[in-house]
Amino acid sequence: MDKKLTKALKAYKNMDFINSGDARVIRILAELLEPMQRFRKHNINDTIVFFGSARTKSPVEAKKYLERVKERIMSADSQDSEELQSELEFAQNQVFLSRYYNDAVELAKRLTSWSKSLDSKSPFIVCSGGGLGMMEAANRGARKAGGKSIGLNISIPMEQYPNQYISPELNFEFHYFFMRKFWFVFLAKGLVIFPGGFGTLDELFEVLTLLQTKKLTKRLPIIIYGSEYWNKIIDFNAMVKYGTISKKALDLFKFCDTVDEAFACLTAELTELYLNQS
Repeated sequence: MDKKLTKALKAYKNMDFINSGDARVIRILAELLEPMQRFRKHNINDTIVFFGSARTKSPVEAKKYLERVKERIMSADSQDSEELQSELEFAQNQVFLSRYYNDAVELAKRLTSWSKSLDSKSPFIVCSGGGLGMMEAANRGARKAGGKSIGLNISIPMEQYPNQYISPELNFEFHYFFMRKFWFVFLAKGLVIFPGGFGTLDELFEVLTLLQTKKLTKRLPIIIYGSEYWNKIIDFNAMVKYGTISKKALDLFKFCDTVDEAFACLTAELTELYLNQS
C-alpha cells in the first residue's frame, strides 16, 4: 500500500515564506489592513498627532540627571573637568527641554477632555509614536483625562518600547516606516510638533511636502511648539529669502509657545473644519 504524503502547510501558514523577501508585499499589506480593522472596531476616525523626541526627559528625570552631573563635578579632579563641563551643558539643555514634556502632557490632557465633551460618536483621539519622551507625554496626558490614546511604535535597532500610557487595544508595532507614516497622516485632523531630532523633522517635512504638493488635500492644522528651540533648528524665513519655498508656504503651520495658545488654536480650527459642517 502506498504511503500517504503529509499535508503541506498552506502558504499563509508557512512562516519561513511569510518572513522571506518574496512575501514582503504581504507583510506590507498586513500593516495596512490589521490597523484598519482595529481602528474600525474601536471607532477611531479622527486623531490629533503629537510628534517629538523620544529622548526628552520629564522634568523630574532631567533635574535628577543634572544633580548627578554636578555631584560628579564636585568630586572630580581637574583632568576630567573639560569633559564634565560639556556634560553639564548637555544636562542643563535636558532640563530646558523637559519643560516641553510637561506642556505635551497638559495639552494632550486638555484636548482629550475637550474631545470627550463633544457631542460626537468619534472624538479626536491623541496619537503618538508610542515610545518614550514627548510621545510618552502625549499618551500620559490623554490617560490623565480618562481618554483613549494611540501608540504607533516602530521596530528599530535601538529598540523602542511602547510607553505605559497607551491604550492596550490601540498599541501598534510597525516594521515599515512608510506604513507607520501612512497611519499617522491618514486619520490625522491636527498635528503638534514638539522639539525633536531627525525623526521629528522627517515627519514634519513629509507632511508639509504632501500639503504643498496637494497630495494631501484635507486641511490640517499644524502647530510647531516651542519657537525658542525650533528657530535655532530651522530658519524658514531664510528658505523664503533664498526662494526655496514661497512665503505662502509659511501659512501651512503656526508657531505656539504656550499650552493655552496651542489649545485655543487647535480647538478653533478643528471646530471650524470638522464640527461646524452643515
